[in-house]
Amino acid sequence: MCIKIENVHTEEFDMRYFRFGNGEKTFVILPGLSIQSVMNSAEAVKKEYAVFEEEFTTYVFDRRENLPEVYTVRNMARDTAVAMKELKLNGVYLFGASQGGMMSQVIAAEYPELVKKVVLGSTASHIDGKNAKSLGGWIDLARAEDPVSLYLVFGESLYPKEVFEQYKEMLKTMGSTVSKEELQRFIILASGIKDFDVRDELKNIQCPVLVIGDETDKVVGADTSVEIAKILGENAELYMYDGYGHAAYDMAPDYQKRIYEFFIK
Repeated sequence: MCIKIENVHTEEFDMRYFRFGNGEKTFVILPGLSIQSVMNSAEAVKKEYAVFEEEFTTYVFDRRENLPEVYTVRNMARDTAVAMKELKLNGVYLFGASQGGMMSQVIAAEYPELVKKVVLGSTASHIDGKNAKSLGGWIDLARAEDPVSLYLVFGESLYPKEVFEQYKEMLKTMGSTVSKEELQRFIILASGIKDFDVRDELKNIQCPVLVIGDETDKVVGADTSVEIAKILGENAELYMYDGYGHAAYDMAPDYQKRIYEFFIK
C-alpha cells in the first residue's frame, strides 16, 4: 500500500506530512533543505527507517505550503511546532537533519513540552561566512533557473566523491524534472538559513540530545557538531563519522539504528 500524503490545516497555513508505523511512541523527522519535496520519497524514507515501525509511529513533515517571501528557519520551526500541536503530538522523539536540525534546535529550546529526546544530524547552531558559501552558490543557480547544475553542485556538496560520481547521471535526470515553482520555493527556504544563530538559546534545551556529524562534511563542517555538543554540555552525546560527508544520515549504514538505540535507552 502506498503511503498517503496527508495535510494538517491550521489557521495560518497548510502543511503536508506522511506517517508510518504503529508504535505507541511518536517519532518526528524534519528533513533538510531539498530541491524537491521529500514527500516524493515517502516509500524510500519508510524503508530507510523500518527499524522504528513496531515501537514508533513516525511523522515526516514538509515545510508549509504557500511560503511567504521571507521565511526564516525560526519561522519554519515555529510553524512545524504549530502543526505538531494541531495533530496533538507532544513528548516526541525528534530527529532533524541539516536545516531540519536547525529547526529541531529551535523547537527543543522554545517548545520543551513537545520534545522528549532529540537527535541533531549534520547541522549547525549558527551560519557564518564559511558555511554559508555553498548556500549562496545554490541560491544563485536556482535564481539562474539552472536546476541541472543546481542538482549537481548540491549533490557534490552533500555526498562523498565516489557516491557523487556514481549518481551523477541520475542527478542530471532529476534536475530536468524541476519546475520553476520548485526553484522559487528552494530559493526562499535556502535564503531562510542566512544569519541563523541559536547559540544563546541552546541552554534552554533540557531533554537528552544526540549530536551526529561527519569529519568530512563539506556543507557545515565538522566543527559545528562539536560546538553544539560542547554548548549543550552534559545533556548531549556526540558521535562523529568519518567519510560519509554531509549526507551521513543517508550514507552511514548504521545511522538509523544509532538514532533508534539512543531513543529507546
